Amino acid sequence: MMSDLEQAFAAQSGQIGVHLGHSPWILIDQARIDAFAEITEDQQFIHVDPARARAETPFEGTVAHGFLTLSMASRMAQDTLPNLPGQVMNLNAGFDRLRFISPLPSGRRIRGAFKLKDVTKTQANHLRIVTELTVEIEHSDTPALVADWINVAVFSAPQPRHEARQI
Repeated sequence: MMSDLEQAFAAQSGQIGVHLGHSPWILIDQARIDAFAEITEDQQFIHVDPARARAETPFEGTVAHGFLTLSMASRMAQDTLPNLPGQVMNLNAGFDRLRFISPLPSGRRIRGAFKLKDVTKTQANHLRIVTELTVEIEHSDTPALVADWINVAVFSAPQPRHEARQI
């Protein structure tokens, strides 16, 4: 009988290159941008001063921080990518090939598009999963960002097999 990890590995291996889904749309309004600026102490005017951003930038107003856009990835994944059967937790291991492609204007909506790129068994109870994340901007042909997101799916530790002993 295959373990949960083995079953998940087999299923995921068959999904490499497949689009896994889109998250729901998420509004990135000025209140969210201001809250992110406050908590990260990044008060650059292009994010928090609509009048100045309109007058002094080509953006026609404020734009979201790139890291705010990226930080929404966890929410997008939770809404789109369910845990695998037997998975007890998911660990964020970072990003490869992360690029901020287009500024995200305040008041626009974004969503994540996920495509499975790779899956590898790394430990007895871990799968390393690489997903291409594209953060799309509603009504735009250009995404806000594209990245290869690396996560580790953790499964219950395999139980040692005990052999029957004769007395």
